Amino acid sequence: MNFQKVVEEFQVMGSNLVDKVKELIHEGNVQRIIIKNEQGFTLVEIPVTLAAIGLIAAPILAAVGAIAGIVTKCTLVVERREPPPAP
Repeated sequence: MNFQKVVEEFQVMGSNLVDKVKELIHEGNVQRIIIKNEQGFTLVEIPVTLAAIGLIAAPILAAVGAIAGIVTKCTLVVERREPPPAP
């Protein structure tokens, strides 16, 4: 089955960043999360397929927490793989 890539963007306050990333990791169909600052520069790219493995998730969430401490508002770019719509 061919999956299509869907990209979404969310504006998130730094104080909510860790919770939103945790939520996205647990969704299951998310491939990658990119965190950008207010100027649009990429701060970190997280391949969620690796983050879903519990041992790797803790250091990633620690890094996201550190980013949350230095940004007031950021953009989350979320890449998902979804099956194509039924004909």
